[in-house]
Amino acid sequence: MVVNGVRVPERGFVSRSPAPTWEHGLITGNGRQGAVVHGTPGAIAIDLAHERLRHPVQAPLDPPPTAEVLPELRRLLRDGRRQEAADLVVTVAGKADPGYAELRWIDPFIGAGTLTLTLDPAADWIRATDFATGLVAHAWHDGRGEVRVETFVSRPHDVVVVRLRADHPVAGTLLLRPVAGEPRRPVAHELVTDRAGLTLRGRFHTGSGYAITTRLRCDGATAPAGDAVRFADVTELVVLARTTVTGHPPPPVAAPAPRDDLDALDALPGGDDLLAAHAAAHGALFGRSRLILGAPAAPSSEELLADPTDPAVIAALYDAGRYAIISSTGELPPALQGVWSGTWHPAWASGYTLDGNLQAAVAALEATGTPELMLPLFDLLDACREDFRRNARRLYGARGILVPAHLGTHGLANHFGPRWCLTFWTAGAAWLARLYADHWRYSGDLAFLRARAYPFMVEAADFYLDFVTIKDGRATFVPSYSPENNPGGGEAQAALDATADVAAVRDLLRNLLAAHGALGLADPRAAAWRALHDALPAYEVRGGVLAEWLHPALRDNHGHRHASHLYGLWYEPDPPLLADPTLRSAAGAAVAARLAWWREQGDEMAFGLVQLGLAAAALGLAEPAYEVLTRLAGRYWRPNLVSTHNAGDLFNVDICGGLPALVVAMLVGAGPARPPDAPPVPEQLRLLPALPAAWPTGEIQGVRARGGVTVERLVWSPDGLTAGLRGTGDVVVHTPWGLPRRVRLTPDTVMTVTVRAGMDGSGPAHVGRDG
Repeated sequence: MVVNGVRVPERGFVSRSPAPTWEHGLITGNGRQGAVVHGTPGAIAIDLAHERLRHPVQAPLDPPPTAEVLPELRRLLRDGRRQEAADLVVTVAGKADPGYAELRWIDPFIGAGTLTLTLDPAADWIRATDFATGLVAHAWHDGRGEVRVETFVSRPHDVVVVRLRADHPVAGTLLLRPVAGEPRRPVAHELVTDRAGLTLRGRFHTGSGYAITTRLRCDGATAPAGDAVRFADVTELVVLARTTVTGHPPPPVAAPAPRDDLDALDALPGGDDLLAAHAAAHGALFGRSRLILGAPAAPSSEELLADPTDPAVIAALYDAGRYAIISSTGELPPALQGVWSGTWHPAWASGYTLDGNLQAAVAALEATGTPELMLPLFDLLDACREDFRRNARRLYGARGILVPAHLGTHGLANHFGPRWCLTFWTAGAAWLARLYADHWRYSGDLAFLRARAYPFMVEAADFYLDFVTIKDGRATFVPSYSPENNPGGGEAQAALDATADVAAVRDLLRNLLAAHGALGLADPRAAAWRALHDALPAYEVRGGVLAEWLHPALRDNHGHRHASHLYGLWYEPDPPLLADPTLRSAAGAAVAARLAWWREQGDEMAFGLVQLGLAAAALGLAEPAYEVLTRLAGRYWRPNLVSTHNAGDLFNVDICGGLPALVVAMLVGAGPARPPDAPPVPEQLRLLPALPAAWPTGEIQGVRARGGVTVERLVWSPDGLTAGLRGTGDVVVHTPWGLPRRVRLTPDTVMTVTVRAGMDGSGPAHVGRDG
């Protein structure tokens, strides 16, 4: 289909909605550099950003020395004086460093500059994004013919490419400016203009800075015009742009050199060749997974979003979310805004928020076939390890690592306050250790396990061995924190024995002991890990609902956007939550209680819905999981098909990763985690564990599961399902029909499993090799 000269992409969309600001623009990126295109035909604006470009506004401080007052903190918390405990941290911090007199934020992720093409205005225009190639386009007719502006960011050549093409000669102006607004601290800018292009340099007060260098290619005439470049008699104009960051080393991951010397931009191939190379590299990542539900989606995003219950909407957002995360993962993982910015003042400084946001953004990378995109996260965490050690020592006098809730150009715990008492949140390292363990479990890569995952898990466990106290055989977590909830609905968020803390540490120790065995080690610390694991308290049920805090004095507060107490269901389910009928029912009641709050007033922090949906899917609660999914689809996406943090507000990519992860969890589920001493058993693969009634037929391709299993293709209908599986060794396949089937897989052959539904709800299975 062609609309106004723009081909509607097979996997992508067109839109007629205006894009007055960068937050409404179309996105393209190669992970290192991002471009977001907005404006109108009279002024096409392209905001450029670089993954390392953060405005240095506050130097990091040493974490507060609260280890010195830890006994007092624990006494206050156990006496029920929870707010006083949070206040004490602030007091100790202020005495140690006057910089803590104000709330400390990380350095904000900022836009590098805005490249603007000014042309004759036109009224009738359309814009499009092709997810498969990474190309965004704007096209219109100006009375004489078609004009088209295309933009992409090359993965192989690390350059932003903007190409203007017209059916007839056109004239206009090319401008390059700093992004709109006033920075928090002054930035010195210098613009250099000549007929070959424009260069914008920005210098921060620290002496560090950045530069945008452009080169022009056209078939007409160009000339400097003050601080702009004029072009005339042009039917094709190509702008090559690259942002470089200088003298500002953090984030601490080593920065590679640009793929081409800046002076060699003119030596790059032509626009068609650049696009072909980029489309191949980008498409190799994007094309690994696909969801097909119902009829093809409506051609325009506006029509698409009008009915979030249309199955095709979910398929389109599955693509849109994966596209955004792939396009914003480079040498660093995606920040809150991915790799896009057009502001000096992004929400929450657009850092890496580790109490849920970043985990949601990367949640689908393993399962949808792009495991290499997890490595930048591990690179960042490993590079911050010394800061994490400093946090553990200063805050709690402990060995090991303590991960802060917010991370940017450093990993020190600087962000906390009397209400948001984030120094009490200690589950970060355990939670992130799950992602290291999963990278091993999905790939079977023992070299990664030995060199990277195991050392991280060991240091995470070292902290908990020192921090957790055991009395009468029961471990307690004091202080504790269930992000970002306050027990009983009161003001104080400080807590004791948060369920999420216990569940995350149980998960860590279980994975660590499994890794220890897989590597054939005889680590003397293993006995201590097992002892701590066995001392962890069991889940609690209060009023028929899974309790968010295990301490008897703390009451639940179900009216909240997070669902942290359901952590044990987000990855491999904690066995008691599935096997114990009382706990399983209580977990379902917790899902229902949170979902009721979202129905009544929840319009903020969409990734909390992802947490809720993953828990529902693990419990086999298809309709609640589907309700979560359609709420995500119907309230948190703009016509540019980029998600928002709140309903209709704040450009944010959390659920760009979270929505595809939830879809996968509903269609291909994990079996329960294995207890530490369990004998080896085949992997458990659950097909259609939470299939909603709204999807009677469908197909998903390219899903990976733990144990090195790949579901090449899963097709279902009311008559049953057919799955093409690949892997190594035995796997037990569970389906909605009949008994589980044990299947032996090989890496080089697709094994076809066909299960037919009979009149009584069960039916025979057929297992065979494909080809």
